[in-house]
Amino acid sequence: MELLLSCLPPALWGFLSCAGFSLMYNIHGSGVLVASTGAAISSFFYFLIVDAYGSEVGAAFLAAIVVGVYSEIMARVRRCPTTGYLQVALLPLVPGAGLYHAMRYAVDGFYQTFLNSLVHTIGIALALSVGAMLSSSLFRALLPRLPRLPRR
Repeated sequence: MELLLSCLPPALWGFLSCAGFSLMYNIHGSGVLVASTGAAISSFFYFLIVDAYGSEVGAAFLAAIVVGVYSEIMARVRRCPTTGYLQVALLPLVPGAGLYHAMRYAVDGFYQTFLNSLVHTIGIALALSVGAMLSSSLFRALLPRLPRLPRR
């Protein structure tokens, strides 16, 4: 229970910080809440997996898969493009601080630390992109096979 509670503050900050980005991606009305909820979900799952297992790259991959499925479902429900929801939801996971620290190590002359930090940052970025692409591709491949719900 303590593990779940420790993941709530980052999820809340992810939700609040990405509300403004929703407007930048031309998401309006209740779509801002949907996109920001995706950001909260991505932050929550990322920190939950990092706290439980310790792997940041694996956590980024699994969080991207969860958010990819969430974005696809919400795009279908709201009849809007998936990319806006997905981009906003992945923003809290983007390794900007890792890239900053890697460049700082390079400027200061710590080349081995620079390479370690850069490889780790690239690993997180690749995990995010592959996880989102994989979940989106599988969802779209399986979607035609799912039974259609009757219209109301």
